[in-house]
Amino acid sequence: MPAIHTFQRQLVVDTDLETAWAFISRPENLNEITPDDLDFEILSELPETMFDGLMIQYRIGIPLLGKQNWLTEIKHIRDKHSFVDEQRVGPYRLWYHYHEITEVDGGVCFKDHVHYIMPFGPFGELARLLYVRGQLKQIFDYREYATLKAFN
Repeated sequence: MPAIHTFQRQLVVDTDLETAWAFISRPENLNEITPDDLDFEILSELPETMFDGLMIQYRIGIPLLGKQNWLTEIKHIRDKHSFVDEQRVGPYRLWYHYHEITEVDGGVCFKDHVHYIMPFGPFGELARLLYVRGQLKQIFDYREYATLKAFN
């Protein structure tokens, strides 16, 4: 059985729940919080706000693999609280990303909890150890920076 890996982050932003939800529920803001070096490009037409069952197709640049198509489904939306984006087609065997926002002292806490399974068996696990773990950290470091910048 393949290994299921997790990645978690949280960030407190000085804002209110309504403003935070307005930001994360707009699919176009994914461009704003994705590092430029991933050569990220949304291919789908996007609605103003997400809805259960929304499919978003995009392309992302992955070193050594080149441009990869990715299809994500948005689901399990709980207004002003949480949603999931789940990979339907893409570079992982499984990608399940739970997003949550909650009011806390000092603002709103943004939580990300990702479950993922690497493709290619032991070769994928080696790639995770040598590259993917660090790349995920860099991506979420950038998301933290970009999110803080968007709210300040």
